[in-house]
Amino acid sequence: MDVSQYLDIFLDESREHLQNLNTNVLALEQDSENMDTINEIFRTAHTLKGMAGTMGYKRMQNLTHDMENVFSEVRDGNIKVTSSMVDTLFQCLDALEEYVTTIQETSDEGDNDNQPIINALNACLDAKGGEAPKEEAPKKSKKGGKKAKEAAPEEKAEKAASEVTAIQLNEDEQKAVEDAMLANKKLYSVLVKVQENCLLKAARAFLVFKAIEEFGEVVAANPSTQDIEDENFEFEFKVLIAADGELDPIIAAIKSVSEIADAFGGIFEGGSVESGETEENAAPEAAAPAEKEQEAKKETHEAKTTEVAKTESAAPAKSGGNAPAKKAAGKPAVNRTVRVDIEKLDSLMNLVSELIIAKNSLVSSATSMGNNNSQLNDHIEYLESVTTNLHESVMKVRMVPIESVVTKFPRMIRDLSKKLNKPIELYMTGEETELDRTVVDEIGDPLMHLLRNSADHGIESPEERASRGKPEVGSIYLDAYQDGNNVVIEVKDDGNGIDVDAVRRKAVERGVLTEDQAAAADDNEIINLLFMPSFSTAKQVTDVSGRGVGLDVVKSKIESLSGEVDVKTKLGEGSTFSIRLPLTLAIIQALMVVVGNEKYAMALGGIQTIEDINPSDIKTVQGNEVINLRGNVIPLIRLDHVVGVESTRAEDENMVVVIARKGDKLAGFVVDELIGQQEIVIKSMGKYINKCKFISGATILGDGEIALIIDANALI
Repeated sequence: MDVSQYLDIFLDESREHLQNLNTNVLALEQDSENMDTINEIFRTAHTLKGMAGTMGYKRMQNLTHDMENVFSEVRDGNIKVTSSMVDTLFQCLDALEEYVTTIQETSDEGDNDNQPIINALNACLDAKGGEAPKEEAPKKSKKGGKKAKEAAPEEKAEKAASEVTAIQLNEDEQKAVEDAMLANKKLYSVLVKVQENCLLKAARAFLVFKAIEEFGEVVAANPSTQDIEDENFEFEFKVLIAADGELDPIIAAIKSVSEIADAFGGIFEGGSVESGETEENAAPEAAAPAEKEQEAKKETHEAKTTEVAKTESAAPAKSGGNAPAKKAAGKPAVNRTVRVDIEKLDSLMNLVSELIIAKNSLVSSATSMGNNNSQLNDHIEYLESVTTNLHESVMKVRMVPIESVVTKFPRMIRDLSKKLNKPIELYMTGEETELDRTVVDEIGDPLMHLLRNSADHGIESPEERASRGKPEVGSIYLDAYQDGNNVVIEVKDDGNGIDVDAVRRKAVERGVLTEDQAAAADDNEIINLLFMPSFSTAKQVTDVSGRGVGLDVVKSKIESLSGEVDVKTKLGEGSTFSIRLPLTLAIIQALMVVVGNEKYAMALGGIQTIEDINPSDIKTVQGNEVINLRGNVIPLIRLDHVVGVESTRAEDENMVVVIARKGDKLAGFVVDELIGQQEIVIKSMGKYINKCKFISGATILGDGEIALIIDANALI
């Protein structure tokens, strides 16, 4: 079978599973007894192994299989999670990540068997005093799936009947059973066994459900249909079927599905399950309280043998009803999301952009013709409403949570903490904050550099923190939130803060500033020197920092995304780096202005107010024009001088000043006229026109003219 067509899906899902494993192994390091986390790691590793095997990547499959073996023993309580085991698991995840990267680049997994990591995983297994588990060997465990294989046919049928009648029904399922009985339907309980070498259990289960639908309806399942769809089961599941015909054709249809080992069942008696008073259901009453409590904590799909299934049926009554409620049975739930290539979304956005340009052209034409035709105006207003809604809908489709970027950082901080010998904790909030996909793809590196900067330069050594009365464990905070049409991401630490005097001395030492310039510069100007290329205050170069490329990358990348970076710091208490980014880079609300005989656009998000200023109110400070506006001294920037055109306003005429903000700084932009607010489509200037930093792009106006977009941040 040609699996190359599934390569993109495999890569996407593999990265999701690897990130899930990273997150859960980190959680396991904090709480090594958490069975939910252990089960989740086991299931994810099992799924990843199956995917790799299906695609034919044997080395990746073998490595994941050995990892799965370790967690099988951890889950059964045979070995304990240790710090060295966690380190080995992270090495395993790094190796799997390397396989995925190689597959993406070459469509082949390479020839690295990662034998040292496999040996380390086997050493974890040997720690329990036994050999590494072999798949083909019968295994005594709570799952009991292989013992069932060895039983005689008569014992199998008898065991199957007792297991199937142990299905627990919730209220919705019980009502479905009663409705089926009122409709004179026959009810059959069936136990389905999947071959243990099956790689895609959920797919086989789905085919079983499809086969059953030819004869009747599934009214209940154990585990639930959602758990079955998510592969949260071992190698068997139970279904309760309502049908008009006999059971034999249904069993035959189920057995005809590939990789189904066996299926058997019988007529279901509603009263026996509803009352729950069968001899076997009552058996757990005699179980030891400790054993019942342990089983009550486990998820229902983890129990496969008759005894465990019955213990679960009794445990909720004993534990006050804490067992997880099952979802209503029926057809497996349909996944309500779909993967879409980002290029298709870009194409859709381009079409919406062209539609907005066409709409602006109609508005311009209607204005030039006069407002006599009310019917035309109504149509244009309707078109404007539709295009605005379409634009918002497309933008929502393109918006993704920044969680996809930030989830890798806890692992990074954990590794840095060990490498730097500093206890560090990372706290994150606002992972659900959404940004345009193109922006999210670009912010990973800047955030990584800021976090590494906080860990290396910000957080002090444990001894220094103790001498200052701080907690031994340093804290780094990554917070994201939406602020109007922008998203703000803050990286904050409770470390040493920036030593402004040390930066000032370093600037003089390297010839960046003269001594007089350094003495005259304020703290913000000195701190901004840290964003210069190759400027670093590190005393020695390490593989973590010292080469002066971190904050330089942050500034250049964020500004290329039309964003800004701001720093607040207090020596001895810590620093906060704030990144402000626009929600989208494609279509924005802009203020259209006229300078000379040319039209320009300014992003509305950064504009504070528009003022009418008398020339007599302009003062000069150190050769620069400023105005005093309600107690704030604001520098003036004459756009006609910046863009090199001649102003059409008389010198004694009042000036139109657009006040814009960048962080804590304000500036006033002097323009000749205001046109008004307009929705514009940003068009890139291309790589040939990249010298003008204050021109962030261009847009096509309704009358077909081109207007350049002024980047106020670059000028401020």
